[in-house]
Amino acid sequence: MRQRIAVVGSGPAGLTFARVLHRHGHPVTVFERDPGPDARPPGGTLDLHTGLGQLALEKAGLLAGFEELSRPEGQAMRILDPDGTVLRDWRPRPDERANPEIDRGQLRDLLLGPLDVQWGRGVTQVVPGTRDGTLVRFADGRQEAFDLVVGADGAWSRTRPAVSPVTPHYTGITSVGTSLDEVDTRHPELARLIGDGSVGVYGANRSLVAQRNSGGHVKVHARFRAPLDWHAGLDLADVEAVRSRLLALFAGWSAPVLELLCHGADFTEHPVHVLPVSHTWEHVPGVTLLGDSAHLMPPLGAGANLAMLDGAELAEAIAAAPGPGELDQAVRAFEERMWARAGRWAQITTAGLERLVNPDPAEALAHFDEVQPS
Repeated sequence: MRQRIAVVGSGPAGLTFARVLHRHGHPVTVFERDPGPDARPPGGTLDLHTGLGQLALEKAGLLAGFEELSRPEGQAMRILDPDGTVLRDWRPRPDERANPEIDRGQLRDLLLGPLDVQWGRGVTQVVPGTRDGTLVRFADGRQEAFDLVVGADGAWSRTRPAVSPVTPHYTGITSVGTSLDEVDTRHPELARLIGDGSVGVYGANRSLVAQRNSGGHVKVHARFRAPLDWHAGLDLADVEAVRSRLLALFAGWSAPVLELLCHGADFTEHPVHVLPVSHTWEHVPGVTLLGDSAHLMPPLGAGANLAMLDGAELAEAIAAAPGPGELDQAVRAFEERMWARAGRWAQITTAGLERLVNPDPAEALAHFDEVQPS
C-alpha cells in the first residue's frame, strides 16, 4: 500500500516536495491555513541558484517553465553610499543564468499545477506515534492520520514542536518594508536609481534596499539594529507616522536615496528571527521538517533555495524507498544530509547579516565584493 503522506504549508518547500512526489506518481496532500492562493500578497522576488532552487525545479520537471518566467536582468546590483555615490554597479552578462529572479507569486503558481491543496486547513498540532500513525489536528477541531507528516509551515511552525522544542530568536535587526507600483512611469528617477535589479545603500547599523519585481513593482526594505519594541508609542498602521520615524532614522542620507521611503502606501514590519545555526533534533518516526521550519536563517537569498532543494530531495528519497518499511530510514538519511547543508548556509548567512548591518559600512561593501562575480 502507498504511504499516507501530508505536508503542512504551501510555501516553496512544501509545494516543491509535493510536486516532485506527484511527478513520481505518489499522492500527497498539502494543508494550508490560507483560504486560497491569493488570500494575501505573495511577497517579493526570489533569486533561484543553479545548484539549489533551479536544481529543485529540474527535479520537479519545471525548469523550462521557470526559464520562461524568470528575469535574468534582475541579477543586476548597484551599491551606493548614503550620500548617493555609486560604489559598485554589477550587471549580468547576456548569458548569465546563475541566479535569475522570479516573483514569489509566479513561482507559487508554477509549482501548484495539479497539486491537491486543501486551503483553509489551519494545523494546530502534529502528534506522532499514535496507533493510527501521526495525527494532524486542525483549527476546526477535526484530525487526520498519516504515515508521514512533513512540516513546511515556516518560522513559527506548528509541526516543529513534534520533533524539537526550539523556537526562533530575534537577531536584533528589524526590517520594515514598503512597495512602489508603476515605478518606471510614476517614479522615473527612482527607476533609474534602482536599475534592472536591485540597489543597496549601507550606513552605520542600517541599510535601504530596493529590488525590482515584474511589472514595474518594487519592494523597498529598511533594515536597522533596534530592540523588538523600537516602535513603542508608534501606530504601525499610521503610514505617515511610520514614514516620519524611518526618515528620522535615516536622517542625513541623500534626498534621492530617501525618496525610496516617500511613496509607499503602507509599511510592514519584519523583525529578523532565526533558528540556531546548527538546529537538529532526535529523529522522530512519522514526522520531519523542511525549509524555515527546520533551519530558519537570515533572509540573504539562501532560504527559499534550500527549502526547495530540501523538498525535492526528500520527495526523491521517499519515491525511491522500496516499501513502507523503508520510509523511516529514507527520512532519517535525508535529515542528516539536510542538517549538514543547512548548517553551512546558516553560518554563511548569519555572518553576512552581521556584515550588512554593521557599525562599519565598509563591511557591507567588502561582503558584496566577496560574493559577487568579478
